[in-house]
Amino acid sequence: MQSTTPAQATWRTRLSGTRGGEWASRDEAIMGTAIRVELWCEERATARAAIDAVMQEMHRIDASMSPYKPESELSRVNRDAAAGPVRIGDELFDLLARSIEFSEFSGGAFDITYAAVGHLYDYRRGITPSDEAIARARAAVGYRHLTLDRDARTVRFARAGMRIDLGGFAKGYAVDNGAAILRRHGIAHGIVSAGGDSRIVGDRRGRPWTIGIRDPRRKGDVIALLPLEDAAISTSGDYERCFERDGVRHHHLIDPATGRSPSAVRSVTVVAPDGLTSEALSKTVFVLGPARGLRLIESVPGVDAVVVDAEGQLHFSSGLLAGGNPTRQ
Repeated sequence: MQSTTPAQATWRTRLSGTRGGEWASRDEAIMGTAIRVELWCEERATARAAIDAVMQEMHRIDASMSPYKPESELSRVNRDAAAGPVRIGDELFDLLARSIEFSEFSGGAFDITYAAVGHLYDYRRGITPSDEAIARARAAVGYRHLTLDRDARTVRFARAGMRIDLGGFAKGYAVDNGAAILRRHGIAHGIVSAGGDSRIVGDRRGRPWTIGIRDPRRKGDVIALLPLEDAAISTSGDYERCFERDGVRHHHLIDPATGRSPSAVRSVTVVAPDGLTSEALSKTVFVLGPARGLRLIESVPGVDAVVVDAEGQLHFSSGLLAGGNPTRQ
């Protein structure tokens, strides 16, 4: 989650056959990713106010939870928590508590302390850490070493060298907050997206929102379409931040158990009632692989997934197959 850039609002033309309303959208770069808000509203001033409020919330979350901003609350934790308990706000405390719940549920496949290894990779310059560096850093990985005191509202690292990163969590949380803001402004039809994470509000005025799953190896191509209403969807792919060396693809999705990028999956898309869940589970399934990951998804009511494996084959959870929802491209 990094820098921001100015954005311009885009006001779409009035839809044919409608009165007193229009689609509005805006794009910004926040949290190191593309943020987009699109909505239908009868009053242009209300639409602008709603979009402004969502973007302000994205900036607020970025300022608090970015590991790249030295003044953020998360950076303060990474800097000081190995030396002793660090008091944090309720929002961050609750997110850390939820992350531990997902870690326990996934058997450690989801673990925000992976950052002790993850920060050693440089995807822009194509740098991977040595086997020795990974081994040293892995000693500091493990959600059980993340100690929360609910009464004191503190967090402490039980091992030196620990770091946490909410990159697998914060965007889902942000789109959830954005959708709640739209509803508070009276918006009944809209979508808030942050990179591969989206939260849908209502339908698209009488029909579902159609969300495309991109082909992990052909940028711009879509391999499946999902019609959705009032849902969250998250995609994790090995193409977002990556480089290849000696035939091995190194990407930003790290298996906490190995400190390396999993190779059994190209992308995972999860549909869930909320963005926090969809994003956490998309990362989890990516690490677990198609078979174990889909078994986990089948155990969670109201959650579905599409997995593209290492051979490019699609795997759908039973809920999507039974509902006849996915459309292959």
